[in-house]
Amino acid sequence: MDRLPVEVIGNILSHLRAARDVVIASATCRKWRLACCKHLHTLSFNSKDWPVYRDLTTTRLEILITQTIFQTSGLQALSILMEDVDEFSASTVTAWLLYTRETLRQLCYNVKTMPNVNILEICGRHKLETLELAHNSVSGVEPNYQRFPCLKSLSLSYVSISALDLNLLVSVCPRIESLELINPEIAMSDAQVTVELSSSTLKSVYVEAISLDKFILEADGIECLHLKDCALEVFELIGKGTLKHFKIDDVSVIHLDIGETVENLETVDISNFTIIWPKFYQMISRSSNLKRLRLWDVMFDDEDEVVDLETIATCFPHLSHLSLSYDVRDGVLHYGLQGSSYLENVVVLELGWTVINDLFSHWVEGLLKRCPNLKRLVIHGIVSEAKSHEECQMLANFTTSMVELMRKYTHVDPHFNLMDRYVVGHYFSLHGQGHCSKALDMVINFCKAAEHYISGHMLLT
Repeated sequence: MDRLPVEVIGNILSHLRAARDVVIASATCRKWRLACCKHLHTLSFNSKDWPVYRDLTTTRLEILITQTIFQTSGLQALSILMEDVDEFSASTVTAWLLYTRETLRQLCYNVKTMPNVNILEICGRHKLETLELAHNSVSGVEPNYQRFPCLKSLSLSYVSISALDLNLLVSVCPRIESLELINPEIAMSDAQVTVELSSSTLKSVYVEAISLDKFILEADGIECLHLKDCALEVFELIGKGTLKHFKIDDVSVIHLDIGETVENLETVDISNFTIIWPKFYQMISRSSNLKRLRLWDVMFDDEDEVVDLETIATCFPHLSHLSLSYDVRDGVLHYGLQGSSYLENVVVLELGWTVINDLFSHWVEGLLKRCPNLKRLVIHGIVSEAKSHEECQMLANFTTSMVELMRKYTHVDPHFNLMDRYVVGHYFSLHGQGHCSKALDMVINFCKAAEHYISGHMLLT
């Protein structure tokens, strides 16, 4: 240990990240203290890492952070996350940022101050590459002065910002590649809430918990787009056909447009979403290079709409990973087995149910027949609050059917992800020990059968 260069020790201390651990480790000897002062490049103050942060007075905490930061000389990554701490002095926080900004590459900042600290003014025009802001406000973006020439990743969580300032902020980052917006408070000057963002360098956009009338994203080089838990009337992507990964999770949108050029799409992941299938299918049908398709808990605007395997097999010949959730409404299966085309390249098949019936195992078998080169089968299921002996028997029948089915497809590696004892225990509290024992035994037997089959020892009789 004595022979380690101080540069290596500084790298070791940087991997600790947490300021408390760094200070304790640097107290080992004079050489480690020197490494902390001269070669430490990463430091993190997080109120969740050390509960004592919350017990200290704000003044005492400011002194500790100031002493620790001012002992370093070349910080490249600084994280100050103080969610449960009272307001800091704006002058003190400004001093931290001014001291480190010349060498800083990454800043994660969640600090309450009075008045608000203008991060853009302090850290602009320097070498910052990653900026993560949370629970702060951004206003008065000046594109001619507040520029981030090196910034590649920007994350705004619970940040108050106007639509105009948001667009300007993106525009002053000429090298930005990743943008993350989580529950922003968009201040608007008129009744209609509209956000327009434009960047030729953006490659990845993640938007969560946002409510807008219109969201227009112009990004010529975008490759990944993920919308989660959003309420939008209009979402429009204007690009040049570079989108590869498109994911929607629990989004309400009236008009969705991801552009006409979608030949490069490789992943489409849709869950907890209501779609008009003809329009959506028309939007992605030209994605002949699609490799992963996931339609999970998808509602159809028209109850008569059905997505059949023939359509999927014909339009997406390179599909290798298919995920579908079982859904029967009014006797109609929304993912039917019509047609005869095979999914030749599908090697991973994920299937699941929310409410099971006797047709599920037949549906699984039908899908297995259409995937001749399948290697892995994953079954997701919810076993909750069974109300009758018939439903318990249905689960038992499913167990038997799956075991028999797996004996036919010995080349397929099966995996089962079912709800555990907690759910059945809840059922016990509702319906008594007799029913609970049956349901619990069925779940246990099912899982044991799957495990035995995977290991090559089918013990279920």
